[in-house]
Amino acid sequence: MRLAVNIDHIATIREARQAREPDPGAAAILAELAGAEGITVHLRGDRRHIKERDLELLRQVVATKLNIEMAATDEMVEIAARIGADQVTLVPERPHELTTEGGLDVRSQAATVERAVRRLREAGIRASIFIDSELDQIRAAAAVGTDAVEINTGPYASAAPRDRDRSLGRIKDAALEGVRLRLEVLGGHGLTYVNVRPVVAIREIVELNIGHSIVSRAALVGLDRAVREMVALLL
Repeated sequence: MRLAVNIDHIATIREARQAREPDPGAAAILAELAGAEGITVHLRGDRRHIKERDLELLRQVVATKLNIEMAATDEMVEIAARIGADQVTLVPERPHELTTEGGLDVRSQAATVERAVRRLREAGIRASIFIDSELDQIRAAAAVGTDAVEINTGPYASAAPRDRDRSLGRIKDAALEGVRLRLEVLGGHGLTYVNVRPVVAIREIVELNIGHSIVSRAALVGLDRAVREMVALLL
């Protein structure tokens, strides 16, 4: 299973002092050297951490896959096309949320999402959609022409122990449906060194996006070790 490292919170540390460091580009290089097979960043409307300049620099240094999470708006899609992202993951976005709170409701926003996916593919960019583990949302994602879906593992990660197996089963079912519909299936949100292994066991999922847990561990042991330890858990 591939690991894509979300480096948003490297930029969060930088923005806490509105300083020049730590630099997301340097973090991306270190993460790749440690075994990451992708770098993920979220360009938010309020630019609270990652800036457009970061995207330009990351495009120059990322040697694996540059995945940009963003809202399905014309502005964001045009930025991705200009930067030349390898992949864009369409996500819901609320102005005051601390982190993404759930999957994109593709069913109710099908026309908007389909337009974004079409424009991305015209620009030669793979499209992915971050969605909850609901079969109707998987089917709606396939219907709008996306290349991949990223299943929201947040409910599993935050579930009480008695509810984890049920949440994991929903992820498994969603992954199976994605494969049946010939979508690449990814996962992410809330995953840590402690809870990731049961998700790794779902073989239909080929890649995990993990950020906060890795950056948090990196603050104690360094980014190289933090990434290598997570890569080892995904084998």
